[in-house]
Amino acid sequence: MEYTKGSLGRVFAARLVDGESVYDAVHEIARREGISSAVVFALEGMRRGKVVTGPERPTGKVVPHLEEFDDARELVGVGTIFPQAGLPSTRPAGEPSLHFHAGIGRGQSALVGCPRVEMSVYLVLEVIIIELVGLQAERALDPASGLHLLRILDAAP
Repeated sequence: MEYTKGSLGRVFAARLVDGESVYDAVHEIARREGISSAVVFALEGMRRGKVVTGPERPTGKVVPHLEEFDDARELVGVGTIFPQAGLPSTRPAGEPSLHFHAGIGRGQSALVGCPRVEMSVYLVLEVIIIELVGLQAERALDPASGLHLLRILDAAP
């Protein structure tokens, strides 16, 4: 186990509207407000999206198993923001990078996993961002898994 410590900073509340991209909106708030580390909470509705619900195989490099929906569902989720370490990545080095997991359901059907960038809001999505100050961590590529994982830079003894 590795860990780092910090403290709570500012708190933001956002109202996303129908059709907006959750990832784009959260990244924009983080860039605009200079947030490098945070906890993100979200609830209400998603119109469509792709959700990673685990790996295709439990060993070796991770190949995501994707489930897709396009029928308006309820969502409750939590995520973290940490700076992106650098290439190879879809985000520039130092940019805030959201990792988000959620329960997403409609009727008797539910998905739990990591919604991907294609997810868009149905009607309204409430988002709360709680800034974490003083943490020395980043999201970096793990060659063994092929995933961008949390890396602690000043691990406590």
